[in-house]
Amino acid sequence: MSAIPAEVASAAGVALAGHEGEAGPALASLRSPDPQQRRVALGTLSRLGVLGADQLEAACTDPDPSVRRRAAELAASMGDVAIDNLLDDPDPLVAEMAAWACGERGETGAVAQLCDMCTSHSDPMCREAAAAALGAIGDEAGLDAILAATKDVATVRRRAVLALAPFEGAQVQAALQAALEDRDWQVRQVAEYLTEADATHDPTVTAEEAPGS
Repeated sequence: MSAIPAEVASAAGVALAGHEGEAGPALASLRSPDPQQRRVALGTLSRLGVLGADQLEAACTDPDPSVRRRAAELAASMGDVAIDNLLDDPDPLVAEMAAWACGERGETGAVAQLCDMCTSHSDPMCREAAAAALGAIGDEAGLDAILAATKDVATVRRRAVLALAPFEGAQVQAALQAALEDRDWQVRQVAEYLTEADATHDPTVTAEEAPGS
């Protein structure tokens, strides 16, 4: 059996110490030259409930994208940590995670940036994440970007149609009707679900008129 690399063994040791309730190794590992060790340290400190906002903010500017991505993920439950800079991260995996975290936090202050990401980011994965976050936040200022995303590539369209759920109005209904005829079956499925849900909760629709009745 080949030997376990020293940096992996060290990261594993940090995680093991954390499971035993020891935060010391993780705190020391925040300054490790190894990005895996820094990443594991963040998760360990978060699990122990001792990860500070200043430590997480520092991780958001880490030179390694995998550490920044982990920091964005953990920031979803730490609303006092600014992550708007990560929405513009050059690594799409980091930007995607930051968008998800903004949605989890209901970050209304990030709506403008999310709209930009949703409509103009070069990576469809980021546009998809931004559409989902705008739907989770549910701010009317994000509706135009979501509507535009319903005409994007299939993966983005699916998420954008689902993101229409908290919104109402003629534009929303028109987008849902168009999605019912989308060439992608998953887009059509989401639109059917939302349309049926609207009919079920609409007091002006009788049981006989509701789809599927």
